[in-house]
Amino acid sequence: MRTLVNKIFSKYLEFRMEANRNFMATPFETQERVLMDLVQTHADTEWGRIHGFAKLKNAKDFARSVPVQTYLSLQPFIERMMRGEANVLCDGFVEWFAKSSGTTGAVSKYLPVTQESLMENHVKSAWDTLAFLYDNNPDCNVFAHKSLVMGGTFYPDEGYPAVTVCDISALLVRQMPLVGRLFYVPDPRVATLRNWEEKIMMMSEMLLEEDISMIGGVPTWTNIFLQNVLQASGKSSIFDIWPNLETYIHGGVNFEPHRKQFDHYFSLKKFYYQEIYNASEGFFGIQNDLQDNGLLLMLDSGTYFEFLPKSEWNAEQPRTITLQEVELGEEYALIITNNSGLWRYTLGDTVQFSSLNPFKIRVAGRTSLYVNAFGEDVIISNTDQAITQTCLEMDAQVSDYTMAPVYFNQGKKGGHEWIVEFEKPPVCIETFMERLDKNLQKVNSNYEQKRYNSMALDRLRLHTVPPGTFSEWLRTKGKYGGQHKVPRLSNNRKYLEEILEFTGIFA
Repeated sequence: MRTLVNKIFSKYLEFRMEANRNFMATPFETQERVLMDLVQTHADTEWGRIHGFAKLKNAKDFARSVPVQTYLSLQPFIERMMRGEANVLCDGFVEWFAKSSGTTGAVSKYLPVTQESLMENHVKSAWDTLAFLYDNNPDCNVFAHKSLVMGGTFYPDEGYPAVTVCDISALLVRQMPLVGRLFYVPDPRVATLRNWEEKIMMMSEMLLEEDISMIGGVPTWTNIFLQNVLQASGKSSIFDIWPNLETYIHGGVNFEPHRKQFDHYFSLKKFYYQEIYNASEGFFGIQNDLQDNGLLLMLDSGTYFEFLPKSEWNAEQPRTITLQEVELGEEYALIITNNSGLWRYTLGDTVQFSSLNPFKIRVAGRTSLYVNAFGEDVIISNTDQAITQTCLEMDAQVSDYTMAPVYFNQGKKGGHEWIVEFEKPPVCIETFMERLDKNLQKVNSNYEQKRYNSMALDRLRLHTVPPGTFSEWLRTKGKYGGQHKVPRLSNNRKYLEEILEFTGIFA
């Protein structure tokens, strides 16, 4: 019976592949159609009337009529939507808002999620992810067993009682049709618990007897879950618990620093990794070829894409380019327009194209300095705020600093490692570390979530260096003076380890 069910689903996924091949063959026409559908659907909204959507005929008209937006420029409209106003940025009333990490001036972003975007973007792309998986591996047996989804949280917001604040993964679990729930674990109540410690402990015990073939989730939480499962079961191998496990679908952070740890779990048999590019703002890319790490840009899923060349990143009125104009290897800031009311929205991510036929990307980084090894998405304004507040509290003064991730390693938790050069040191470095960690949690809700009870990340560690250390290090790199600066944040450990070695602290 299970084999028959899997065969039926595989036939359906073959049908979906035909639609995917169609948009891959007609990328420019597909994107123009997506854009004009969005403009026409939302022409009668307040935003559509302000920007003359009824008169727009093509992508050039659209770019001339709507300036490039940031979260801060859209925030007043979004807050009105959260108070219950309809037809503001998008058609109708928006019930759901995805909570994401903060930007300058905000602890968190609240991003609208409409029924249309949920179905036409997130759900559609989830099915297409499986379609590509089965296309790569016709013997795949995901639907012959259960799939484990590491969902997020789902809860009402006290400040906005008219709406629900959630993680996209939690919303997908909550809105999953009954027939879909036959193939997924755990049940929605457990999958969307707000307390991650309780959730992982419950899942680690209740899923030991399930027959799981696929796991989907952010590497940070999945790694912790797998550690707990092995501990709860007393087994030495994940395959001793789930012998039919064959696929891990991941996204949210760069997987390469985590690969060694996951290879440790899954190295005993043939196993498939598949990467996706999904965010609170939308589901944008899928690894359609498991032998190629490029992510196919999903051009037919309710999102219109534009690209901002590096030369335009700091322009007052930045000029984007379209899909027809992109080049291989160039780094672009990603600009999206979608059916949730994000119009020419600056995502903050940067991408590089690895293929132009079909259009495939790799996420290159962020338009600002950042660390996002575990889904914490810490940006430079977060660390600057945390450092400033901590110095005020402890009557200290920092002249410079740098920070990088500490990766998971054979059961050891990850975290952040700092090097700080004080102009006026605090009385107690240990207290400074504690307060810095707490202040960083206050300005970044994703970091706060990962630090809860040290479930995912240990408290930050900090090294102090003598005055002048950073300047001397820059001098050795031939970058002394002028506009040269120490990179305060880096998503890899290159600079941090170089400075540790330079100072003789190397740990």
